[in-house]
Amino acid sequence: PTCPVDSPQQGLPLLKEGPPREKGQAGTWVQHPTGILSRSLNIPSAQNLASISNVPTPLAREYKSRKTRITDLVILLCIAGFFLRLQKTFVNYGEAMMYGLETCPNAWLRTHSVWGRYTVSFLLIITQLGFCSVYFMFMADNLQQMVEEAHVTSNTCQPRKILVLTPILDIRFYMLIILPFLVLLVFIQNLRVLSIFSTLANITTLGSMALIFEYIGIPDPRNLPLMASWKTFLLFFGTAIFTFEGVGIVLSLKNQMKHPQQFSFVLYLGMSLVIVLYICLGTLGYMKFGSNTQASITLNLPNCWLYQSVKLMYSIGIFFTYALQFHVPAEIIIPIVISQVSESWALFADLSVRTALVCLTCVSAILIPRLDLVISLVGSVSSSALALIIPPLLELITFYPEDMSCVTIAKDIMISMLGLLGCVFGTYQALYELIQPVSHSIANSTGVYA
Repeated sequence: PTCPVDSPQQGLPLLKEGPPREKGQAGTWVQHPTGILSRSLNIPSAQNLASISNVPTPLAREYKSRKTRITDLVILLCIAGFFLRLQKTFVNYGEAMMYGLETCPNAWLRTHSVWGRYTVSFLLIITQLGFCSVYFMFMADNLQQMVEEAHVTSNTCQPRKILVLTPILDIRFYMLIILPFLVLLVFIQNLRVLSIFSTLANITTLGSMALIFEYIGIPDPRNLPLMASWKTFLLFFGTAIFTFEGVGIVLSLKNQMKHPQQFSFVLYLGMSLVIVLYICLGTLGYMKFGSNTQASITLNLPNCWLYQSVKLMYSIGIFFTYALQFHVPAEIIIPIVISQVSESWALFADLSVRTALVCLTCVSAILIPRLDLVISLVGSVSSSALALIIPPLLELITFYPEDMSCVTIAKDIMISMLGLLGCVFGTYQALYELIQPVSHSIANSTGVYA
């Protein structure tokens, strides 16, 4: 939907407004719920919600889900304001922040408005690459369990006892196995081809989820605690906000649509499906496994061939989704690099940057192979800013000159303060847990139902 143009006066290249279907040519309302699903149905974090939330789960998930929809719509509302004021047709998240600062009453903010775009772009890069690092860990976890436990896999899917197995190869080895395949995947730049991968990811994800729901059933929650410590809640906050990964692509999906006026319906349809699946998977998963829930629910499944296939299908879905999440930081970083080289070196520079970014996500996963804590850390550090802190502030600076009601102002301030507190305390708790020593036997073993 956008193409880069040089802007030496402002440092980073702006994203030029162009026809809404300039790149993908795929833009009906029917196609875009699948785009929202593939980007918002974040399987590692959805499953991790069950592993850390001893808080009252249905209430917490509904609270989080309502915030997800509100902040999406706040961003779109601000964009509508820019359409009327500045006659801008298609803008992205970073440009929305910049235009909001350009039209605010404060002279200092107007002068430094470009830094709003820089900040949002930086946070988007950190967030999206964080998602990609988590995907590395998720795929490696499941691949390790599938490969190294194949000799104890049975045809009977009813769990009898838990076996604690010591892996033959470190999980980092499996990350290196996955690395070259992901490098080749991100070389695909055509959004039409990526939309095919998006559909495949949705099919494998939803099929696997159906089998997981069939196994979980409706557990008895009476023996579970209603509340955990505040430390656990801080980790839950980061994980819940991590699931808000669609914020970076909401505007790009809208810009690609043939009829952008239908996007509100698309957003509500896609996010309603995501909300229902998140609530059900997180709540029922915790009710089923309780304190034994691992960082991903797939790792709790019985060690039979049927549920091994579930792990495989989930991993395939995450593999394809990696390219979709990678597309956002690539579109921000690559134009900057290409603008510094001659046209004959543009393709080489493009592929080199893509390779380097994939390797960076792999190295990050290798250095911190703790799926649950990395999810909470990424969610607390950057996702909270993009999902909770910035959208209300953007609404304030955009519509304050138009006599906003006191209720709206108070609501925006409260949401931003909640996001700021969650960012600070959630980041602290995630970092604290990461630096705690972990028993070698625990870190390098896995419990499976045989």
